[in-house]
Amino acid sequence: MSLVNHVLLRAISQSAARNAVTGPSAVAGHGGGGYKTWKKLSFFVALPAVGLCMLNAYLKHQEHHGHPRPEFIPYEHMRIRNKRFPWGEGQRSLFHNPHVNPLPSGYED
Repeated sequence: MSLVNHVLLRAISQSAARNAVTGPSAVAGHGGGGYKTWKKLSFFVALPAVGLCMLNAYLKHQEHHGHPRPEFIPYEHMRIRNKRFPWGEGQRSLFHNPHVNPLPSGYED
């Protein structure tokens, strides 16, 4: 019995030593140059894409300033306030913009 234990122990220790020196084959060639690909993608694809998105947002913002505000028409079915908002005087919504959103009586400015 001790001979079997000795043979098994020796085989396990030798295989562990052999794998520690060479490493498993699945990991041996992994991660060699993948960072270069992602670095190139970041600089040549991602950054120009972010720049184009910024340019698009800026141009749309400039285009928006050229449009005049529509005339206020007090339709009866719009801006009905059956219940007051719990902040302020109760007529303005939480994210009210006085230049864009009219009150039931009309624009503020």
